[in-house]
Amino acid sequence: MQAGMLARVRHILEMIRFSHTLFALPFALLAAALAWRQNARDGIAFRVWDLVGIVLCMIFARSLAMAFNRLVDRRIDAENPRTASRHLPAGILSVPSVIVFCLLCGIGFLAATLLFANPWPLYLALPVLAFLCGYSYAKRFTSLCHYWLGAALSLSPMAAWIAIRGEVAWPPALLALAVFFWVGGFDIIYACQDVEFDRQKKLFSLPSRIGIPAALRLGLVSHLCMLACLVGLWWSAELGWVFLAGVAVVAGLIGYEHWLVRPDDLARVNVAFFHVNAVISVGLLAVALVDFWLQRS
Repeated sequence: MQAGMLARVRHILEMIRFSHTLFALPFALLAAALAWRQNARDGIAFRVWDLVGIVLCMIFARSLAMAFNRLVDRRIDAENPRTASRHLPAGILSVPSVIVFCLLCGIGFLAATLLFANPWPLYLALPVLAFLCGYSYAKRFTSLCHYWLGAALSLSPMAAWIAIRGEVAWPPALLALAVFFWVGGFDIIYACQDVEFDRQKKLFSLPSRIGIPAALRLGLVSHLCMLACLVGLWWSAELGWVFLAGVAVVAGLIGYEHWLVRPDDLARVNVAFFHVNAVISVGLLAVALVDFWLQRS
């Protein structure tokens, strides 16, 4: 029985691609680091429970959103050759077990919001979860579903800042906009794989509506907007040359990502989607922390 339970947990972690929490968590931690830096300037002490709360909220929120998406899309996934082997359509996991997992993640998220000193995370918890889960239905009625996903992930830096500071400010807003355009751009690239299937099933996506070449150009424009927001963050948060150099490296990685994926060659979409974007998110957090350290020394 214990072996069966461990296997089920492993399958659930595979289903939600737990390792891909790297896409959003570094941006939440970057916003938190900016908030803690401002707290230090204001004479407010660091609280370790804020860090624990941010990490737990990110894990529970993303796990719930991903599992709910797999639950809602299980019939569509079963008809798509690219996704038919996923855990629910393949029968590796049952619907009731995924429903229970979603409920547990939702409860865990609500409990984690109680770790913060201010009440805003708890007040905003249900609207945030509703917005995250709402993305799972977006492809059924809007071609802007890619930017719904971008907006969902962009909540993480704003939420982290509000949880620590209890206010809204330009630095987390610009970081959230950067995440919005970044995620929207790479989700457009990812959706190019399913153009024909989306058209057959009358699902909405920008590549299926405007074609792959135009969609890839729009993805590039979206990523240029991301870079502009990062430069704005550098200016508004009074960051140093290390962060700006990191933004320049990100620009090179974005260029590499768009070089990998071409209208007549989508074979390397997964490399662009998973590998390059993981480097971008973790790399930006790393250079920001180095920048903070150099400014203090």
